[in-house]
Amino acid sequence: MEISSFQSYLIILFIVLVIISIFVFRQFLRTRKEELNLVKFEQKGLNSLTKASELYEFGSIQIKKRLYSEATKTFMKAIESYDNEPNEAKAIIENALGFSYAAQNVFKKAIKHYNSAIKSLPEYTVALNNLASAQQRLLEYDLAYATYKKVLVIDPNNKTAIKKSKELEKRNNYHRWLALHILLCGQQLKIQPKHQNHSLTN
Repeated sequence: MEISSFQSYLIILFIVLVIISIFVFRQFLRTRKEELNLVKFEQKGLNSLTKASELYEFGSIQIKKRLYSEATKTFMKAIESYDNEPNEAKAIIENALGFSYAAQNVFKKAIKHYNSAIKSLPEYTVALNNLASAQQRLLEYDLAYATYKKVLVIDPNNKTAIKKSKELEKRNNYHRWLALHILLCGQQLKIQPKHQNHSLTN
């Protein structure tokens, strides 16, 4: 029995709808789990949380819910609660705190904590990319470019660093061209001979 083109279309449509339904259901379960965990932590209260790991989990949920101010307090307490945490854990928490500050446009503090993360884990490319982004927001373009280049030394295929460093290269080349253009125009004005007015009458 041959399947018509219309039947084929319906089969494909059905398969696509099933895939979308599965994806949406998984997203729902994930969101529901995060909301339940958020309620659980809020019921406990920040003061009752003493382990850096659970404070990081709480802060991460707050970040996802865009509760940046609350997340900042949670990550700060996580740092205060360090108890022989490995450098990797410290780097992740410091980076998260930096991100929460950056989300509130407090870029100087964000940079401070990104640097702390990198100090704990020098090849932490996520923190390096975040640092470069914050430097860009403060118009520190040369520093941002150098930071993206550090990422590419560690991970030559890092898509974020490749894209952003190229954008900065284009920007820097444009400003160099503009500065040169202004300089040349200024020199031409200086060397341009003065026009003499010739009278048509004696």
